[in-house]
Amino acid sequence: MKRTSYIVAGPTASGKSEFAHALARAVDGVVINCDSVQIYRGIENISASPFAGIIGAEHVPPLQIDGIPYRLFSILPLTEQISVAGYLELARTEYSAAISSGKPAIFVGGTGFYINALIHGLSPIPEISKQNRARAREIVKNAPENAMELLNLKPQTSNLKLDPQRLARALEVFLETGRPLSEWQALPRRGAVIPDATKILINPHKDILAARIAKRIPEMLANGALDEARAIIAANWPDERAIGASELVKFIHGETDEKTMLENWSLRTNQYAKRQRTWFRTQFAADLEIPHVPTEKDIIPLLRRGVAEGDGEGYPE
Repeated sequence: MKRTSYIVAGPTASGKSEFAHALARAVDGVVINCDSVQIYRGIENISASPFAGIIGAEHVPPLQIDGIPYRLFSILPLTEQISVAGYLELARTEYSAAISSGKPAIFVGGTGFYINALIHGLSPIPEISKQNRARAREIVKNAPENAMELLNLKPQTSNLKLDPQRLARALEVFLETGRPLSEWQALPRRGAVIPDATKILINPHKDILAARIAKRIPEMLANGALDEARAIIAANWPDERAIGASELVKFIHGETDEKTMLENWSLRTNQYAKRQRTWFRTQFAADLEIPHVPTEKDIIPLLRRGVAEGDGEGYPE
């Protein structure tokens, strides 16, 4: 079967963005974002966007790098919010546009619930009101133990407390519907965008990720992450949604010193990478796993597979 789409996934700092760009260059594709934070404009450093240091809050998409089209990056101001269903419709539109133009669509990101929705569609969960979404995030931010109690979860057996975004999602669904998220997730899904995508997992060893994270955080800080955090405060954007943002906000408010801020930022990023690795190991059936920081040579098996499936001319030897 001819493949016209790819998903390049992996934990933070794994090198997936660079690999997606190299793949797009090799197959003349379009890179489409599936990261829930990189969709926002003005926090490119904090979100580790491919556009960090390239664009500012005033830049207006569509975007490109070295002539490669990029879609769904930096498209929303911090004053707006988007649901997974809203993202899925945007992704469907960009996917259709890429395929209509004869270009493969290359989705890249590490947000599990976006990736899951792209492949499997969504459970029929009702739209969440702004009031319940705001209430859930306030509870999770100020009293996560209350959120766990409302959801009848035991902190010692649940990973949700370690992931504020997932906890807030579970709580907002419960507040809106009176039913736990698990009941909705058990219902048949609908609306998948790319169920037949070639799935690529970039998965270096945790020690390699830790070293790359340690190197990256000071660079983010030097390149303007503090100014981005100030923009987050001004827009009243929920800082718990982005690793590093809440640490920077606390530092700006004088609640922590710089050393503590950097330590906490690094710790939370590594914890997030661990959760991502677990999710990909259990929830993402990759067609190809690359167990190191990828290089362009790692593209060759994909392009050879494409030739075997009648998908292209292959990679020049």
